[in-house]
Amino acid sequence: MPRASLDTQRVIDEAASIADAEGLDAVTLTRVADRLGVRQPALYRHVEGYDDLLRSLGLRGREMLADRLSTAAQGVAGPDVVRALGDAWRGVVREAPGLYAATDRYPCAGDAELEDAVEEVVTIIFRSLGGFKLDEAQRIHVARALRSSFHGFAHLESGDGHPHPHDLEETFSNLVDLLVAGIRQLESTADTAA
Repeated sequence: MPRASLDTQRVIDEAASIADAEGLDAVTLTRVADRLGVRQPALYRHVEGYDDLLRSLGLRGREMLADRLSTAAQGVAGPDVVRALGDAWRGVVREAPGLYAATDRYPCAGDAELEDAVEEVVTIIFRSLGGFKLDEAQRIHVARALRSSFHGFAHLESGDGHPHPHDLEETFSNLVDLLVAGIRQLESTADTAA
């Protein structure tokens, strides 16, 4: 039986498939190798080890997130863009829960490629806030706050962290309303300072 032709993309694809179907903890090098029909040592030509595989999954998850946020922000502004970004964020977590979980599993600090991927997410949110009357410093703080809020909500939602029997869509809608109200408050503060 001929060996499957491997490349880094296939290895990451298979790991992502396992992570999304069964959870990130189900991903092991042995499991990926078995699914690809190769022995584990064959993977080392494409990933340096388990940590490198997790890093690659986290990078892919951030790239997917950035792409979806960028698409969601097109053609909308003001409160609608906040909701669109939040919906896109939750959509990524629902579609690729294991891949998204990998974004928290490998540290970014000191890894230029991962830091750039995180910064790209923040930059997309920052740019999407152009319809609000915020100065540059306010926009960056709001972008970071939105990132934190959407990540936190989606993380809790994906891990069954909202155990009470309340409608999550209504809760999320209220979160967006609170975030928009906070942005509007910043706008009014900027108007009175001018």
